[in-house]
Amino acid sequence: MQDTVQMDKADSLKLKKAADSLSTKSSTDSTKVKRDINLDPPSLSEAVSGRKILWSIIFLFVGFLSIKIVMRVLNFFAEKSTRYRITIKSLLPVIKIVGWGVVVFLIIAVIIDPPPASLIAVSASIGVAVGFASQDILKNIFGGVIILLERPFYVGDKIQIGDQYGEVTEVGLRSTRLVTADDSVVVIPNGDLMSKSISNSNSGEANCQVVAEIYLPIDTDTTHARKIALEVAKVSKYIYIKKPVVVLFFNEVKERRSYLKMRLKAYVFDIRDEFAFKSDMTEIVVREFLKAGIIKKEELF
Repeated sequence: MQDTVQMDKADSLKLKKAADSLSTKSSTDSTKVKRDINLDPPSLSEAVSGRKILWSIIFLFVGFLSIKIVMRVLNFFAEKSTRYRITIKSLLPVIKIVGWGVVVFLIIAVIIDPPPASLIAVSASIGVAVGFASQDILKNIFGGVIILLERPFYVGDKIQIGDQYGEVTEVGLRSTRLVTADDSVVVIPNGDLMSKSISNSNSGEANCQVVAEIYLPIDTDTTHARKIALEVAKVSKYIYIKKPVVVLFFNEVKERRSYLKMRLKAYVFDIRDEFAFKSDMTEIVVREFLKAGIIKKEELF
């Protein structure tokens, strides 16, 4: 009987020790789980340290230099080839935007690596502030995105927007730049382009049509005049012979007098020779008409 009682006490002691051990292990595991879960993530101010800001600045500088070098190299090769100039230059705005997008993404996702909740809150606040403070800027940026997607013109094209006509040298997110015939740079906000009609002279091709107009007496021999004009256009060093040369005549009245307006239409091989070709055609045709007696000096006006 005494042995039975001692055995019961020993079993109770073992059970108590096992229960205490299990309780201690459960408490330790719970503490470890809490530590692993990390219910209190670092704040945005803690995530953005001075070291990360320094690396972000360095990365921005390297990204800026890299994009500049790529743009200069592509521009160099574009200027070397008339055939591929517009094709290469049309890629420049896309490369620039994609390049900066990659740089910003890497800085945020890799270097700063902010907490998702803080990032969403800050992004929402910035979005609301920018939306109210810069509606015109957002309008221009939206217009720039539409231009890059729809491609009504490319860098290198000759376009007419309102009273401005020239070569597109840059398509940015905020504005588009043109160089006019007198070598003036015109900056047009992209928001304005969305509400104006655009005339494209070449639509991505290196060649374009050039029109020269000359006024002649109403009794001009149009057959002879057409022959001379066609010969002059076809021997020009700027002519693109794969496309047709056309001479048209129209009757116009100026100061109560009737005149024939001759319109000579031809194509240049390189769109940058447009104005030189037009000047060439006008000067040589007038000179040949004077030699042939089709027009007289006193009739020029």
